Amino acid sequence: MADNSKKLTTTSGAPWPNNQDSLTAGERGPLLMQDYQLIEKLAHQNRERIPERTVHAKGWGAHGELVITEDISKYTKAKVLQKGAKSPLIARFSTVAGERGAADHERDVRGFSLKIYTEEGNWDMVGNNTPVFFVRDPYKFPDFIHTQKRHPKTNMRSPTAMWDFWSLSPESLHQVTILMSDRGLPTSPMHMNGYGSHTFSLWNDEGERFWVKFHFKTEQGHEHYTNDEAEEVTGKTREGYQERLFNAIEDGKFPRWKFQIQIMPELEAEQCDFNPFDLTKVWPHADYPPIDVGHFELNRNPENYFAEIENVAFSPSNIVPGISWSPDRMLQARIFSYADAHRYRLGTHYDQIPVNRPKCPVHHYHKDGEMNVYGGIKTGDPNAYYEPNSFKGPVEVPEAQEPPLRISGDADRYNHRKEDDYSQVRVLFEKVLEDDEKERLFMNIAGTWGAVPEEICERQLAEFKKVHPDYEAGVRKAWEKVKADGDYKPNAAPVTDKTPQTVPAE
Repeated sequence: MADNSKKLTTTSGAPWPNNQDSLTAGERGPLLMQDYQLIEKLAHQNRERIPERTVHAKGWGAHGELVITEDISKYTKAKVLQKGAKSPLIARFSTVAGERGAADHERDVRGFSLKIYTEEGNWDMVGNNTPVFFVRDPYKFPDFIHTQKRHPKTNMRSPTAMWDFWSLSPESLHQVTILMSDRGLPTSPMHMNGYGSHTFSLWNDEGERFWVKFHFKTEQGHEHYTNDEAEEVTGKTREGYQERLFNAIEDGKFPRWKFQIQIMPELEAEQCDFNPFDLTKVWPHADYPPIDVGHFELNRNPENYFAEIENVAFSPSNIVPGISWSPDRMLQARIFSYADAHRYRLGTHYDQIPVNRPKCPVHHYHKDGEMNVYGGIKTGDPNAYYEPNSFKGPVEVPEAQEPPLRISGDADRYNHRKEDDYSQVRVLFEKVLEDDEKERLFMNIAGTWGAVPEEICERQLAEFKKVHPDYEAGVRKAWEKVKADGDYKPNAAPVTDKTPQTVPAE
């Protein structure tokens, strides 16, 4: 029999007398405005949705723990990274392009983010399941994201927009090759790696700085779907990632990732034959071998998805003493844009939402505004609402000051298109991808060209040829098959008011 000891109330705590029947003027009369319980229910229902994330809208997550098993104190003073440290965390995995209702099994980059609760504040590791990205300059990030979203006229995804942008942006070759390879369709969050992707930095008690790459290697092994397999799975469920992650944890099969770092001494960046702060580049493992640090495990599902996964807000601006940033252009922009997105989506004081609140004491002078639900300034004295003050309010912490960057240069708009966009992709193509993986890569690319104008395809083929002749030849052969099968119906002109563009559903 149901336990009726808990009494239904309004949000203000008043007993709720009837949750079945509206209050009306007579049995067949109109509703009365004084039925506040009804108005409360309808008003709350109208406001149950909040703005979804502009990117990474569809996501899955769980709670867990980061464990440090190795001594890397010579690189960092961060307490969270000292041998023996154990820190609670929450993880969120996501697709980039799809809306909240999109299918889980779409070919896309996956977000891979960790919020680690430390005694010195929250450290957010906000990355992807790939070690590189499509662009290296934040000026191009909004443009790129526009190509991943819906066309303003057709309101459908546009392969033409994607390939037009990629073919005009050679720096995207590295990420495009990974995306169109097997690793572009992992079977679940547990079967993919995570990367900080950007170059970050560590600094130690002596004030020495080291550039660092963060890696999280799946211990479940890599599993991927082909396009046909993913289409079959999607026909049965749009929530495959959510189901597999949630059920694995419920069944006690806790997924785990090995935590590794790559280290580069600060001044070595000036002699490096590639730009180590370029988000489209990887650091060769032969030159900068991965160092074991520890692992993290996910072992608890959220009690409420909205409160803990939809409301969780990650930002690379959240670092702790001993961990910092780098001159990476994309990283510098994300330090602003991610926190700003949360202030828009969740409110000014989004970090007061329980899942985002640090587990250490917090003292600051921010006041008022949206979501200021915990009283804002708590300094111990109501007179201490500014700094400096004479009322024993919070004071700055000089020992948390990181050492100055020793790499500098003249302020200017440096042309990032001068970078080498082909050598690392050539290594990936020649030495990493197996022959059968290459064949699937070729077909995955050509399979998206059904409505892409021929001149854009030819432009992209020319870029593939600069990587390796076999890359261009393989995609061209696959493209010819698409044409022979009758799946290639390109548009003769870009979309105009008189020439609607036909884009196949994905």
